[in-house]
Amino acid sequence: MIAEDLKSIGEEELRRLGASELKPVFRGVFFRCDIETLYRISYQARFFSRIMAPIITFDCHSDRYLYSTAQSIDWSQFLTPDNTFAIFASVHDSKISHSQYAALKLKDAIADWFMERHGRRPNVETKTPDLWIGLRIFGNRAYIRIDTGGGSMHRRGYRKYSVEAPMQETLAAALVELSGWDGSTPLYDPFCGSGTVLCEALMKYCRIPSGYLRRRFGFQNLPEFDRNIWKIVKKAINSQIRELPEGLISGSDISSEAVSAASGNCSLLPSGNRINLETTSYQNIAELKNMTLITNPPYGLRLQKNENMGLFVKEVGDFLKQRCSGTKAWVYFGKRKLIKNVGLKTSIKIPLPNGKLDGRLVLYEMY
Repeated sequence: MIAEDLKSIGEEELRRLGASELKPVFRGVFFRCDIETLYRISYQARFFSRIMAPIITFDCHSDRYLYSTAQSIDWSQFLTPDNTFAIFASVHDSKISHSQYAALKLKDAIADWFMERHGRRPNVETKTPDLWIGLRIFGNRAYIRIDTGGGSMHRRGYRKYSVEAPMQETLAAALVELSGWDGSTPLYDPFCGSGTVLCEALMKYCRIPSGYLRRRFGFQNLPEFDRNIWKIVKKAINSQIRELPEGLISGSDISSEAVSAASGNCSLLPSGNRINLETTSYQNIAELKNMTLITNPPYGLRLQKNENMGLFVKEVGDFLKQRCSGTKAWVYFGKRKLIKNVGLKTSIKIPLPNGKLDGRLVLYEMY
C-alpha cells in the first residue's frame, strides 16, 4: 500500500530490494518475491505504508459470503487464542459498502473460528496487536491479507516527541529521495519541527532500515516464517549501517519545544546525536551556502493564527534569494496556492498530496 504520487519511487525501491513481476494498482503495487526478499522489503521499505501478504482472494457480493469464506481459513496458521489481532478494511464500488461493517464481519468470523475449536478466542487490540489483518473489497472482489510489516510502516519508532501537525515519515522520506540528496552536500532544514525530515535524511545516508526500531514484524506470524533466514537478513542489512559525518545534517526551528523534540527523536537512531540542532529563527541565519535545503514551512500551524501567510512565504523567498547562494532549496508547500508568493522561479514542481492537502514539492536553484 502506497500513496499514488509515491508509486514511481516505490516501484524503484521494490526492484532494488529484489521484488519481481511488479504490477501497479490503485494505491498499491503487486509483486512477487521469495521469503528472504519479503523480510528485506518489510524491514527496509521507506515509501510504503504497508506490505501485505495475500491469504485469499474471492468474489464477495454479501456479508454472509464474506463471513463463511473467512471461516474456511485455518486461522491457527497465523494466530493462537493467546495472541491479539486487529483488522483494517477498505471498501470501494461493492455491495458491501461500509468498511467498518466489513471489518466487523471478518473479526466475527475469526473469533467464531477459534471459539468453535478452542472454546476461547484471540483478543482484539487496535493499537499494538500481534497481527494486523487487512481486508480490501473492490468491485465485489475481496482480498484478505496479512500485514508483514507489523503495522503502518510510517511509524518508524523514532518519533517519541512531537509538535503540532508533524509531517508523516513516508512523505518526509519521499522529499529526501526526490531531492536526489546523496550526502555530497550538507543538508539543512530551517523549519525542522520535531525533526522528521532530518531523521529520514539520516536514515537514507546512514543506510538505517525503516524498521530498525520495530520490535516485531507481521511476517513472523506467517506459517513459512524461518527464524534463521530472518536473522541472517537482518544482520546483513544492519552491517551496512554507517556513521554520519559531523556537520552533514543540520536543522533549526524558532520553537525551543520543537528543537527539544527533534533532539530527542534524532537521538533514538544511530548517529542521531551527530545532527546539529539550534533554536533560532530562519531570519537569524547568516547564510546557507552551497548546500541542500529540504524543508516544510509551518504555514500557520506552528505560527501565530493571525500570521499573514502570503507575507511569511514572501519573506522565506527573500531569505533564499539573499542568503542561500549556491544552494538547492526543496520546499514542500502543503498549500500550493502559496507558491506564487515566494517570488522566485521554480525549477521543478512535483505533486505530493498530504492527506486532504494538494501539496507540491518545489525546487528553487539559488545561484
